Amino acid sequence: MFELASEGTTLGSAGFIVLLVFAIPAFKATEGDWRARGDYAVTFEDKNGAVIGRRGMFLDDSVPLSAMPPYLIQATLSTEDRRFYDHFGIDPLGTFRAIVSNAKAGGVVQGGSTITQQLAKNLFLSNERTIQRKINEAYLALWLEAQLSKDEILKLYLDRAYMGGGTHGVAAASEYYFGKSVKSLTLAEAAMLSGLYKAPTKYSPNNNLAAARARANQVLSNLVEAGFMTEAQVASARRNPATPVPSANGNAPDWFLDWAFDEVKRIAPPGDRTITVRTTLDPMIQKTADTAIADSLRQYGPQYKVKQAATVVQSLDGAVRAMVGGSDYGESLFNRAVYALRQPGSSFKPFVYATAFMNGFAPDDMISDAPISIGNWSPRNYGRSYAGRVSLRTAIAKSINTVPVRLAESFGRGKIVETAHKLGIRTELKITRALPLGVAEVTPIDMVGAYSGFATGGLKSTPYAIEWTKTRAGVITYDRARDEPPPEQVLPEEIAYEMNSVLSTVVNAGTGGKAKFPGQMQAGKTGTTQAYRDAWFVGFTGWYAASVWFGNDDYTSTANMTGGSLPAITWHAIMEPIHAGLGFKPIPGVPVPADVVASTGKPATVAAVPSEATVSPQSLTPAAVSVIRDVGTSMRARIPEAKAREAALTPTSTPSEQPLALGTPSDGGPLNTVLNSLSLLGASDATSPR
Repeated sequence: MFELASEGTTLGSAGFIVLLVFAIPAFKATEGDWRARGDYAVTFEDKNGAVIGRRGMFLDDSVPLSAMPPYLIQATLSTEDRRFYDHFGIDPLGTFRAIVSNAKAGGVVQGGSTITQQLAKNLFLSNERTIQRKINEAYLALWLEAQLSKDEILKLYLDRAYMGGGTHGVAAASEYYFGKSVKSLTLAEAAMLSGLYKAPTKYSPNNNLAAARARANQVLSNLVEAGFMTEAQVASARRNPATPVPSANGNAPDWFLDWAFDEVKRIAPPGDRTITVRTTLDPMIQKTADTAIADSLRQYGPQYKVKQAATVVQSLDGAVRAMVGGSDYGESLFNRAVYALRQPGSSFKPFVYATAFMNGFAPDDMISDAPISIGNWSPRNYGRSYAGRVSLRTAIAKSINTVPVRLAESFGRGKIVETAHKLGIRTELKITRALPLGVAEVTPIDMVGAYSGFATGGLKSTPYAIEWTKTRAGVITYDRARDEPPPEQVLPEEIAYEMNSVLSTVVNAGTGGKAKFPGQMQAGKTGTTQAYRDAWFVGFTGWYAASVWFGNDDYTSTANMTGGSLPAITWHAIMEPIHAGLGFKPIPGVPVPADVVASTGKPATVAAVPSEATVSPQSLTPAAVSVIRDVGTSMRARIPEAKAREAALTPTSTPSEQPLALGTPSDGGPLNTVLNSLSLLGASDATSPR
């Protein structure tokens, strides 16, 4: 017996030392003022300064435990830890009971963690499910029990538990969900809040009221089983379940806020963690995008057998104005606009053609559209037919597959990857034979940023959400205009303008016709992947760029949906309303189509092409525009005199010597051509951002 006891003591001591070694990182977490630690608490504003939401650790610890309704505390204990006042931080009996219950049910129906263990996790640890974390959690629970009283532990738990909607603690959650102080909660409301500890997103009354009420009903049953109340006392709460206040059910731009919160944590300097953030979001554009995606899925989802969609709308400099990450944020928080890796199909081809233009090809160069084989792989066109000799412009407009494959063979697929990464594609692009046809994986947010690089004349346009961050004391800790470098020239200007020209052909005479709308110029590209699993339209105007993706999370095929169908229709539904009231703004390097001339009443022209002498219209200030107009008015008053001088001084020219008109010819001759150009320049610039 003594030998067995000795061996047991030795092995037990050795095991304790091993566990202690594992727990060393946990005890380091207790150093310093551990009570004051917490995540960022961020209040977000839209681009106009209106509050649009909050993220982070918003808590209210001002209400003492004695002032909280006793049934709120009882509901918490009966649901989370009935033996809280009897154990020492770890409850062996409760853990054994949970193991037995889970074994009988064949799954996890009951947790074994005590309130003290959950508090230790909330204060010091992450949510990762590892043995290391469970060991740390157990040691920290024992440490908390040694440091604090039971009431202090319970108070900290009630103040720090995550309750959904960016709120931490029952006091903050009471204000958020019910618009009242925690002191005034009814039994039904207390039961609903106590049901949130297990899964605050799943049981949030804002996301799923039916599930929240069912969970609250279970909490009421727990109160009865634990002996805190009788069935008669909870009957009224069962018959009259809680209802959250309407203001808590507003249509917040949640996917955008989640992404912006991640950006805050990336760029915010250390220091004050309670901050206000001015974002780039435009509420009008966000509402338009929300409506367009919802309407498209509701009207056409069953027809095309598609359940999910995503879109990102941004200004050409990268400022994201709207983001939709799926069909329903309440059902799935996964942000498909930022994190979904999907094949782009033919919407990847612009990177192939841009690379071709940088390697000596031109938009009107002819190339053979004919069968091609690389080893045992033979790509085919969508219609299984071939057009023979076609220009590169026609090839991209008609989304021909053999042409980009031939181009890639001539200059190498590695250069395509380099071009795509320079423009802003951040995912890994594996170099395969099918790369030119878009079999790599990308995200909608990267695609819209990369396409914006064409519209800006080759300047990199990385999507961003934050203009500035400010502490409670009013100190600006981050200012994008101050702290970020100017955009990098990642594509030669002349190449970007050639791409603008061919991408405009896709909308005007190719597969993207359903994206076209009057009053502005559009350029873009459709994309459809193998077996119709993904469908895209990515494009831009002179003002905004947007990417639209449709598909299914489980990668099942849609019903023959192509990028030129629902994605192009939805892109149109987003872009046309947000351009209402904006002045006409050309796409650089693209001739203004006749229908746009008719709708705007402006003479046809070609947006400025790169040259050292060219002054971009966007560089003019309002004062400069005013001066140009005044000069134009003054010069027009002297047209009769100028005509006479012109007739006397200008010799008769042959047709080949006539200057190239920049505008529509008029009776004013060359002088009036100049004046018309000045008028166009001034009018275009008057409504452009500066």
